Amino acid sequence: MILTVTMNPAYDMTYRVERFERGQAHRVRSVEQRIGGKGINVTRVLNQLGKYARATGFADHAFAAAAELEMPVDFVHALPWVRRTVVISESDDGTATALWEPGARVSNPHAAEQLTIRVAGLLPDINGLVISGSLPGGIDPGLPAEIARIAVEAGVPTICDVDGEALRLAAEIPGVVLMPNTEELERLTGLVPVTPDEIVHAVRPLLKRGVAAIIATRGAEGMIAITPEGAWVAELPEVLAGNPTGAGDSAAAAVIAALSERGDPDWPAILTNAVATSAAAVVIPVAGEIDRCLRTRIAPAVVVEKLARTTT
Repeated sequence: MILTVTMNPAYDMTYRVERFERGQAHRVRSVEQRIGGKGINVTRVLNQLGKYARATGFADHAFAAAAELEMPVDFVHALPWVRRTVVISESDDGTATALWEPGARVSNPHAAEQLTIRVAGLLPDINGLVISGSLPGGIDPGLPAEIARIAVEAGVPTICDVDGEALRLAAEIPGVVLMPNTEELERLTGLVPVTPDEIVHAVRPLLKRGVAAIIATRGAEGMIAITPEGAWVAELPEVLAGNPTGAGDSAAAAVIAALSERGDPDWPAILTNAVATSAAAVVIPVAGEIDRCLRTRIAPAVVVEKLARTTT
C-alpha cells in the first residue's frame, strides 16, 4: 500500500461561464464539485496506475465521508470545515481564473500528534509515502518533516511535495525525496536557477545534507532528477496544451509508484514515466485524472539526457 498525506484538503469547484468579466453578473452554465487536495490527487492517480493507495491527513466529518465514497481513507477529524478552490472556466477561449481559499484553522490541539501516530501505525503495511500540499492554520511547519523522518527511518520511500518553511525543514531529513516546482526551488535555495546545470548546482548543498533526490518539476520544460549518483533531464519534444493543475501530483504518483518497488532506482525510467504521466494529466480538464492510453503512447517519445555528476 502507498499512503498519501493531505493536511489542507479542499472541495474543488469549477464554474463554467461563457466569458468572465470583472464587476459583472454572470450566468453559470454548469457547476462541478469534487473532493480535492494534492494528496487526494496523488491517491486518485495511483489507483489509476494500478497501485493500492490510501489517503490520510486532516478533514472534517463531511469531507471524510465524501472521500470514503471514492477511495480508502483514514483522516484525522481536526478541521471545523474544509476550504474550497474555485476555478472559473471560460468556454469563450478556455481561460481559467482560480481562487484559492486559505483553509480553516485546526481546532484540535492534539491533531498533529494524532496524525503522526496514525501514520506511524501504518508504516509496517506501506511501501511508499507522499506528503503534499499546504498546511492549515495551527499546524507547525515542521510536521511534514517529522512524519517524513519517521517514515524514512522505517525504510519507507518518502516524497515531500510541500512549500515554504515546511519544504526547508523537510530538506533537513536524510533520505527524503523532494519534488519542488520552479518557484518552490527558488525559495528553497535562495537562487534563481534557469538552466539544468544551474539547477544541479543550486541543489548540491541539499544532497550533501542527505536528501536522497530532488526532482525539479519545470512545467512545459519537463523535469530534472538530481541524486548523489547523477542528474538527468527529461522532457517531451512537443508541449501538450491543457490544464496543468494536478500535473505535478500525477508526476509524484508516478515517482512513488516506482520507488515503492524497492531496489536501486532507475532514474531515467522513473523520469520518463513521470513526464508521460504528468502530460497525460494535462489533457484532462480536472486534477487527479490521467489519460492512460495517451500516457502509454507518449512515453517512448520522452527524451532523457544525463547531465554532469552531482558530487563534484
